Amino acid sequence: MRIVFKTLGWLVLAALLLLGALFVHVWYFKPAKVDWFYGRVFAQFALQSPQMLSSLRVLPPWADFYSDELDDVSAARADELMAKLKGDLDTLRTYDRDAMDAQGRLSFDVLEYFLADQVEGDRFRYLDYPVNQMFGAQSSLPDFMAQQHPVNAPADAEAYIARLRQFPRYFAQVLDGLRLREGKGVVPPQFTVEKVLDQMKAFIAVEPKQHMLYTTFVTKLDGLGDKLDADARTKLLGEVEASISADVYPAYRELIAYFTALAPKAQGNHGVWNLPDGEAYYAWCVRSHTTSDMTPDQVHELGLAEVARIGGEMDAILRAQGLEEGPVGPRLQQLARQPEQMFPNTPEGKAAMIAQYQAIIDDIDSKLGDAFRARPKLGVEVKPVPEFSEKTAPGAYYQPGAFDGSRPGVFFANLRDPGETPKFAMRTLAYHEAIPGHHFQIAIAQELTGVPFFRRILPFTAYSEGWALYTERLAWELGFQNDPLDNLGRLRDEMMRAVRLVVDSGIHHKRWTREQAIAYMLENTGMGEGDVTAEIERYFVAPGQALAYKAGMLRILAMRDKAKAELGDRFNLADFHDAVLTSGSLPMALLERVVDDWIAAKKAG
Repeated sequence: MRIVFKTLGWLVLAALLLLGALFVHVWYFKPAKVDWFYGRVFAQFALQSPQMLSSLRVLPPWADFYSDELDDVSAARADELMAKLKGDLDTLRTYDRDAMDAQGRLSFDVLEYFLADQVEGDRFRYLDYPVNQMFGAQSSLPDFMAQQHPVNAPADAEAYIARLRQFPRYFAQVLDGLRLREGKGVVPPQFTVEKVLDQMKAFIAVEPKQHMLYTTFVTKLDGLGDKLDADARTKLLGEVEASISADVYPAYRELIAYFTALAPKAQGNHGVWNLPDGEAYYAWCVRSHTTSDMTPDQVHELGLAEVARIGGEMDAILRAQGLEEGPVGPRLQQLARQPEQMFPNTPEGKAAMIAQYQAIIDDIDSKLGDAFRARPKLGVEVKPVPEFSEKTAPGAYYQPGAFDGSRPGVFFANLRDPGETPKFAMRTLAYHEAIPGHHFQIAIAQELTGVPFFRRILPFTAYSEGWALYTERLAWELGFQNDPLDNLGRLRDEMMRAVRLVVDSGIHHKRWTREQAIAYMLENTGMGEGDVTAEIERYFVAPGQALAYKAGMLRILAMRDKAKAELGDRFNLADFHDAVLTSGSLPMALLERVVDDWIAAKKAG
């Protein structure tokens, strides 16, 4: 018997040594299989981002080693990550792509494209604005704590407090990055500095117990029920209150002091052309966000042509409404300001607006019929943008749900003034952000099987935003916007995306002023001045991102037109949507390859 146990012991030891050797081989050297390499690329990246792990929730609860940590956002860590990206790209290119099957080659090409794009963009690493009025660290970190840090057990509540205590370290690293950029001549636009200061001062102006980091924590504790006794609850709440006073507020005061000193140096509102190497930076932004070889001049000309086309369609509807004189924008505003088109700016009005958005989503979800086969299991809900960021946040955005299904996708609607979004524009916005737009595309990608994990999460802006804008038109084609005013709302939003091509390239390439861009958008879109101002200021701090919507939509429509022309009666809309949605987010050229392969297979079958 001893011999048997001894033999078993040696076998177990040998197995453990073999597993250990395999781990070392995969983790530190070139893995024998490319799929192992893909897993390593994601794992090594994710393990350096505890916040991403909290957001994705891909690990089981017993493997939670990260929920009490915030990301390292230091320049040294950024250097390490870029060195890793470059090394991963070099390693990837040593695998024999020609020996892979079609899906294998697609995975190879997607990762190669993404890594190469990031490596090319490293030269412009310090030309961004980490603290800005739209999505800066000063608002994204508390939003992460409120929306994405889970509290499913008392230990999660302790982790929440541990993260609050790391605010000083986190923002000290952000400050170091800001000083590094300032030393390189990178200073944000004047309006950004002013609005960030206002936002941060308001953020620390309330008593800790009234602060959103406290009130959202109360809500999280309420969800624990009998898992938490009264004494433990009181203790945890006291620690959160103390940390807001001792850690969070001082960290923000340091940022406020820096931006107060920076304000005299931020004179003028210029596009990135004004930054060192700014022209080359913007050209890369255009290529990166559109996943194309378009130049800034080509973008500008495309925008002008699309503005003229869409304006003609809008003009016809406005004339039918008796609005015949003047530019399209002011006539649209006249229509949008009619009392029957506005929810009141009251708590009741805002609640009714959220309910209406949810009703629109539920309605189209139940009536999509034969247009889709691939549909996500994960649900979507509508919430208002958090009050502390609504003044400078966009009109709406989508937040993906958790991979483990514990958090649904969320369509955040900005209710700073419900009157800014007329009722005739609500359907299009809901279709874009939720169903069948971002929620379908992102949730379906998250639920893919049989592909490397990175295929489920990599973002390509032209694909995701192009799809969402395509679905606005699709909903109209399927009969969900038969009312002329609903169709006007669709055209209004498409016009906004066309105008973006003009003003984004205008600001960063043709050196338009902030006021010039605002005036152009007001004249052509019919959006309210508050919305337009927020939009234009968004483009200043996120160069090129707004180009992806129209560029991506036009490519997807061209693919659909090609499929219809080549397949004739064999064209099936649901099949086309499956081809577009079931490979994850892709650069446009790779998506075209997928669609072409589908067309060829359809012809052969």
